[in-house]
Amino acid sequence: MATSRKTTAGAKRASAAKATETDTGTRGAARAAAAGMEDMHKAFSQPLKEMGERLQNINLGGAASAIAANRRKDLEVLMRANQKSYQGLQAVVKRQTEMMRNAITEWQSTVQSMPSGDARQNIAKLDEMGRASFKRALDDIRELADMAAKSQAEAFEVVRGRIQENVEEVRQLLKPPK
Repeated sequence: MATSRKTTAGAKRASAAKATETDTGTRGAARAAAAGMEDMHKAFSQPLKEMGERLQNINLGGAASAIAANRRKDLEVLMRANQKSYQGLQAVVKRQTEMMRNAITEWQSTVQSMPSGDARQNIAKLDEMGRASFKRALDDIRELADMAAKSQAEAFEVVRGRIQENVEEVRQLLKPPK
């Protein structure tokens, strides 16, 4: 009897150590994903910023100046759209990390609370938890997809507004003089 208690206590300590390793790995993966996202953001936004600065420094007169100003506005809108897209992606990654952390914590607490003697009850508990986790995973996937779609829609709306401005500017240029 004393041996089985020692074995159970040892198994619980090993399970807790493994759970800590998994949680640490999850945080490391989240940090790596965030760093990758930051690098990607810099790679996309830096060339646009440089191009915008060059266009601002061009000294042109008349129509050429108007064209340069319009392109500058286009680049500013692209940068805003890129920023919205990046922020949305950051929110999705953050939410995904939270979901993963919650799932791991839930599984750890369930495994730790299982009595060591009744295998049937433990299997039934794991089965019930697995079904609930599957349903929650589907709900989480929907939530993440909705977040990503909303983010992209916001970025597209920024670009769409600028396209409408460009169409109106062309329409004004093509208007016959009075």
